[in-house]
Amino acid sequence: MTATSEKDLGMTATIWGVAPGEQHEGQITKAIERYTSEAPSGLYLSLAIACMGASAMLHMSGRKQDALFVGQWAPTILIMGLYNKLVKLQGSE
Repeated sequence: MTATSEKDLGMTATIWGVAPGEQHEGQITKAIERYTSEAPSGLYLSLAIACMGASAMLHMSGRKQDALFVGQWAPTILIMGLYNKLVKLQGSE
């Protein structure tokens, strides 16, 4: 099964996609994005690196389960930073 392209339909999205402006953000999402957009992008990278360092320290001190738990925060923080950057560059709507 192939998706019908925008040119084939004369639309702005594929047959199962959402056209720009078709869906609107909720009030809670807008409030979160407005608040988090004030945080500098480097903050997220710094937090992720700090989590990696803390995880390494925990691992070296023998607290391996805690190290795994803290180490898994880094990718989550980086994804939040990526989302934040996209919202800053592209806008939320």
